[in-house]
Amino acid sequence: MNRWSRTVHMVVASMALVCVPAAAGVAHADPAIYVPTPGVESTYFEPGPSAVTERLGFGCCDSTGAKFDIWYPTGLSATRHPIVVWGDGTNAVPSQYAYLLRHLASWGFVVIGTENQNTGSGVDIRKSLDYLLAQDDDPTSMFFGKLDKTAVGAVGHSQGASGVLNAMRDSGGAIKTAVPLELPAQHFCSTSTSCADTRSLTTGSVFFVNGSADGLISPSQQLVPWQAEGLQSNQAYYEATPANLAKVWGTLNGPNHNDVQGQPDCAAASVPCTTGVYGYLGYPTAWLLAQLCGDATARDAFRSGSEFFTPSPNWRNQVGNVTG
Repeated sequence: MNRWSRTVHMVVASMALVCVPAAAGVAHADPAIYVPTPGVESTYFEPGPSAVTERLGFGCCDSTGAKFDIWYPTGLSATRHPIVVWGDGTNAVPSQYAYLLRHLASWGFVVIGTENQNTGSGVDIRKSLDYLLAQDDDPTSMFFGKLDKTAVGAVGHSQGASGVLNAMRDSGGAIKTAVPLELPAQHFCSTSTSCADTRSLTTGSVFFVNGSADGLISPSQQLVPWQAEGLQSNQAYYEATPANLAKVWGTLNGPNHNDVQGQPDCAAASVPCTTGVYGYLGYPTAWLLAQLCGDATARDAFRSGSEFFTPSPNWRNQVGNVTG
């Protein structure tokens, strides 16, 4: 059952907060599809209270001439909204991830993605941010004075997962956190600029997520030391991320490379896809709210020994260093 329409009519009329409190979810997912962990994951697995508007080709352009697509809370509040910039996988466009991007917007984020299908360098992910920040400064824009420039996160899939790490590295601190989904092993990089190297990160935080059935492009572990072979696994990327940065890694049980494109199931996704987008909803949303909006309940779920690290039928390989 699809929980969404083009504009989602789940508005909480009296809502003043943009970073939505944990009790605000109102819709219900089919529990037979994916049963989230009770607590933070189950809360943010549900859509947030905001109706969502989607506008494809909203603005122009990145360095290649590609347009920007955008998802945002329909009733933009007087309180400034946090931002999420999106990175496409190779040969994909943001609308292929619309279910996930609508979900984030329902929790108060303004989400923007370039239609560029090669985002690995991160350059055009940063272009999308530059465009949106310019909208905040433009008195003629619907986003004038509506965006929180200090609360920017980046989420991306496959090549776009490399792209959001590169965009954060090169953003001068503007991008505060990154959530790379199905981060490719370095030997799959098409060019040196499309590779991610987490050793080069100096600011920000990272939540790595991969699917257990994506063992070729985004393997969980590698068999030889990453110091000798390079960063060829999510474990290697996690270990190479400097210890002074907040970092967490977890593997979803079951998803293949393109499950994140589920809308919400695999019917409209690129192949391979096995379970749909469900597992990518709750904890990534909670991470963004924790890192960008100071949601203490969400942040507590990622502390060592807390909810995210408990035995789960949905997750494995959970590791992290979040303490404060």
